[in-house]
Amino acid sequence: MSGSENINEHAWKWSWGKTDQDGTSVRAGGPSWNPLVAHLLDTAAVTLELWDRYLPAPVRERLTEGFGGGDAAQARTTVAFLAGLHDIGKASPTFVGRFGSGPRATARMREERVHWEAGARAAGLPLPEAWSKVRDARHEHITAFVLPELLGCRCPGTADGTWCKSPEHRGLYVAASCLGGHHGHIPNPLLVKKARGTTGDGAWGEVRGRLAGAVAEQLGADIGRMPQRVRLVRPATLVLFTGLVVLSDWIASDTRRFPYSVPGDEPADMWRRAGHGAREAVTALGLDRWRPKETDWGRLWPGTQPRRFQKEAMGLLPDEGQALVIVESDTGSGKTRLALWCALRLALRNGYQGVYVAMPTRAATHQTALEVERFLPGAADADTVNLALVHGAAHASQLVHRLVDAVRAPDAAGGVAPDGEHDVVDLAGVVREVLDAPDCAEGEGGRPDGSSARAVLDPWYLRRCLGLVATFGIGTVDQLVLSAQRSRHWFLRTFGLACKTVVIDEAHAYELYQQQLLGAAVEWLADAGASVVVLSATLPESVREALTRSWCTGLRVTAHDGGEQGPVTVVDGAGRVRRGGPGPGEVTPLRTELELEADPGPGALAARLLDRARDGGCVGVVRNRVDEAVSLYKEARARAEEYGWRPDEILLLHGRQMPRGRQPVEERLTALLGPAADPEARTAGHPNPDRPHRLFVIATQVIEQSLDLDFDHLVSDLAPIDLLIQRRGRLHRHAANDARRPAWCSAADPDRGPAAARMLVLYRPDPRADGLPLVEPSALPGNADGFVYAPYALAATYRALLERRGADGGIGISTPDDSRALLDAVYGDRRQGDGRWAELLDRTWDAWQDVLEKEEAQARHRALRPYRGARRVPIEVSDLTSGRDHGHGDEGGHRELRALSRLGDPSVGVLCLYRQDAGRLTYDAAGTLPVLLGCAAGTAARRRQERDVLLNTVTVPAHWFGGRNPLPAMDTWPTAHPLLARTPVALFDMTGTCVSGPTGRLRYDPLTGLTRR
Repeated sequence: MSGSENINEHAWKWSWGKTDQDGTSVRAGGPSWNPLVAHLLDTAAVTLELWDRYLPAPVRERLTEGFGGGDAAQARTTVAFLAGLHDIGKASPTFVGRFGSGPRATARMREERVHWEAGARAAGLPLPEAWSKVRDARHEHITAFVLPELLGCRCPGTADGTWCKSPEHRGLYVAASCLGGHHGHIPNPLLVKKARGTTGDGAWGEVRGRLAGAVAEQLGADIGRMPQRVRLVRPATLVLFTGLVVLSDWIASDTRRFPYSVPGDEPADMWRRAGHGAREAVTALGLDRWRPKETDWGRLWPGTQPRRFQKEAMGLLPDEGQALVIVESDTGSGKTRLALWCALRLALRNGYQGVYVAMPTRAATHQTALEVERFLPGAADADTVNLALVHGAAHASQLVHRLVDAVRAPDAAGGVAPDGEHDVVDLAGVVREVLDAPDCAEGEGGRPDGSSARAVLDPWYLRRCLGLVATFGIGTVDQLVLSAQRSRHWFLRTFGLACKTVVIDEAHAYELYQQQLLGAAVEWLADAGASVVVLSATLPESVREALTRSWCTGLRVTAHDGGEQGPVTVVDGAGRVRRGGPGPGEVTPLRTELELEADPGPGALAARLLDRARDGGCVGVVRNRVDEAVSLYKEARARAEEYGWRPDEILLLHGRQMPRGRQPVEERLTALLGPAADPEARTAGHPNPDRPHRLFVIATQVIEQSLDLDFDHLVSDLAPIDLLIQRRGRLHRHAANDARRPAWCSAADPDRGPAAARMLVLYRPDPRADGLPLVEPSALPGNADGFVYAPYALAATYRALLERRGADGGIGISTPDDSRALLDAVYGDRRQGDGRWAELLDRTWDAWQDVLEKEEAQARHRALRPYRGARRVPIEVSDLTSGRDHGHGDEGGHRELRALSRLGDPSVGVLCLYRQDAGRLTYDAAGTLPVLLGCAAGTAARRRQERDVLLNTVTVPAHWFGGRNPLPAMDTWPTAHPLLARTPVALFDMTGTCVSGPTGRLRYDPLTGLTRR
């Protein structure tokens, strides 16, 4: 039976949309499959609920512009109707034939297939006589093919999928392409055309027509008016619509809240149940817009008042509409609180759904998350608010576990797996996601004193991309960088960010590749109606100007700059640029006396610092590379007894230590060198009573941004000037400690006021040329620091510091007064020099420009921007297409096409376990922490399992697998456990020697971390 004459009025109800693969519906007493019309109505109902409760006003305005011709009510109905039709391609022979088939089909489902097919044929559903002759295609591509005709385009020449040339119908094809991407990739036209022969004959067209009519009837949508309603031009509207459809579909796929129907149910009854399920789901997942309170600074942060800098910045915010805010201020000046205040005011004016704070590293997210958690009680008018950590190692964070446990309703922990994805985070995936920057780790932390249980986290938000949908998210900048690149579900990332105020912290810390992609992301956010706050202690002028250009490009306006000066820049929705804030000399400067010296080597340096701090002083050393940090640590430990130090007073932190051992060290450091634990003492500016008399901390860049620490004296390897300024901020983090700083850590200058903190900058002299630093890794001898930072930036920084050296050899830096001149000296025009200096600067400048050109080319190749050229022409939906080769965002895909959040030498995650004498696997050498695998997904045991895996995962440089003496390829390593078949595992014995994996080639020491032999 395949002709329309055999179809009765109920046949279309037998087209199925979901099957009960995991038995959830049957266990609850429901049917084994769900009619397609029920899922379409469920999705439409969720879309309406999200429109009313989740979408901020600017997003609704853009959707109203594209789907309602300015009529918000019509747009709301049209968007929900189209969202409901996202799966209309399932009404096709190729899809319905998959009932109970495939490798995942259970015996129960194969039996249910027999019953379903018999009922469907009896009802007149036009099933083919021979299933083997049915051509295959993805159902979302069929949706993209059939939708324009279904909604009224029957123009000649379009039967093969060719777009109609009528402007009136263009919007239908654009919307159809967007719906064709609801499984992650908007399809290109060729894929859509290939679906032509899989849609079935005219009888199937009638089935789809009946389905669309049923959805339209329940929503009150006029199908005949769709061509006039759908006029899509603004690029952001396409992304917002696609992201909204995906979110609605995923929520509507929750069997617990959207129980299955049966063919005999009336659409009106299905619609009633859909509305109830949508309200319940949006409420349970906390997907209401952030309801910010009208409050003042003192209620948000009791016992404090805004500083002059913060107050003047607050006064620059526009009275209405979106805004770009760029804040340049020293460390410890209160930028984070200012950003949260701006987000609150912008939410009150624009109804934003929440805030996302982007940090340069995963390690930096923890402290910010605690700051946001303390902010919530005074800022949100709600019982609970979801606060998500958005990065691959979120499962390992004790903060995340605490927030998950704080969810009120027990059933809220279940969540729903995205349509077409498994409700399982495989261990190999967990290990892959642990990768970030080489020196990223997640710290622990208890509940902030005085905070309420208002911050929670539904585990649903731990799945890929969904953390950006939560009301508050704190994660890495990678999410922004990936939101402007084609990859699977990239538009869901952009959609989640577009509904918020986005805060970009430490904006100076990103390579050119990332800065270029951040510019593309800012264009999308501006076009979508979001607001952006950018924070930095040391922002080059070129970066500020580039961000302003990107913002105005996204708005399609020209910047109107009145020429004002100040550390705060605000650009409103019309492109008006205002600046303000305290100028030079109007704020208390942070003074540091730098000493620029040749590196004496680890032994001499260790002896010098141990001797100087013998009688007091908390010393921090920041080394550019792990090997150098480990060498200094070993020397310091070897000499500790000689200088009267205890071993536990000397600490080491770097990225090749297991987080399991590293996190307790971070906790201890934060407790000792951070602010006072008591909130009243912090507010009153009292010093931390637990601060030790002396401490010696050796680390890589992990303490540069991630931990809230304050040292008495700092030593740093030579690094680019902006990073040196950032690092020296660890001498000025908590002013309460200044008066207690030992005398040897200060440099008194009666003519300049209070004593300046002292910082030692170490460089390697070039043995071939007196007075020059050794900055190039290719030289003989070479300096491997040149692999970490651009040799030109190192040389220019050295020269800029040298030029400021006084008669006594000291180099005084006072910020913010000196910041601009120092940044310009390194990142402005090429530095000039004579003789050997000229040769070094020329050579490293040319090499640097080559690198920057390659980074910019990579960014141009991958970046997706909403507008083209000087005329700012909107891109087409065909420009948004992607596929498997584009990957999942930092994962999978073709090397030349996949989305990447950063360039450079990638890291590889290795799970480090111990094999005991009996063959038992443990997480520790002593054998007290057994490895337990196979816990059921969605359970607390599974979360602990994932956390354990991440706590024992170490990032290994990819270059260890190449060059001289390479490690064997990971695919040759033995499998440590059947459930770890896709996970690279190195097994160690109790002495730390690798006994399986790269046997004998790796060693793990609990103190110094992973090393290669």
